[in-house]
Amino acid sequence: MNAQQLSHRLTRVAYHVPKGAVVADIGSDHAYLPCYLVLNGVADKAVAGEVVKGPFESARKQVQQEGLTGQIDVRLASGLDAIQPEDGINAVTIAGMGGPLICSILEQGKERLDGVERLILQPNVHAKSIRDWAAANDWVITEEEILKENEKIYEILVLEKTLSPVLLTQQQLLMGPELMKQKTEIFREKWIRESEQWKNIVASMEATAQTMEIIGKKQELIEKIQLVEEVLQRENS
Repeated sequence: MNAQQLSHRLTRVAYHVPKGAVVADIGSDHAYLPCYLVLNGVADKAVAGEVVKGPFESARKQVQQEGLTGQIDVRLASGLDAIQPEDGINAVTIAGMGGPLICSILEQGKERLDGVERLILQPNVHAKSIRDWAAANDWVITEEEILKENEKIYEILVLEKTLSPVLLTQQQLLMGPELMKQKTEIFREKWIRESEQWKNIVASMEATAQTMEIIGKKQELIEKIQLVEEVLQRENS
């Protein structure tokens, strides 16, 4: 992978960036994504934010090699602290982290999202936490994707600010309102796998002392299994 040829996962993240956007890529690593967006005329300008010194240096070197120092600022900063009001950022990408960490970045930097019209988020795990955050902060899910790369399944969520919050069901928060409409084979594979893992955990809990904590956790997993099986059975009917 390089700035000209992204992985399938990052190519799909790039697909959701609006043409002409001013993008902040948070946790940019080698800055491949912002470089790709500028090189392909999708983004006019970009900020690559990185909190770790090593990846920050790699990103800065990549931007210099591509001759994009006039269009991409590489900044050593924590989360959305990489964004300044004068940047005019209207799209933010955060990819390759766990859902709870992405939520933490968004929550801690909420004041930096003024003027941002679109969030393109690709959690490696726990996408539900992002849907919960979106629902609590007046962001609506406009698009979702599920894809498989190197035997791992990833989700991409596109959020836009709204004045009319959409109430999601527990199933939609867990499995994704748009993904439930699409019902792809990868979606089905993911949730069969998740459901089987939860059933195994519930079975193992049966052999342990039934404390209130264990009983509560077991009930939570049983409810999740029921939610998933309802959706999968509807697909088959």
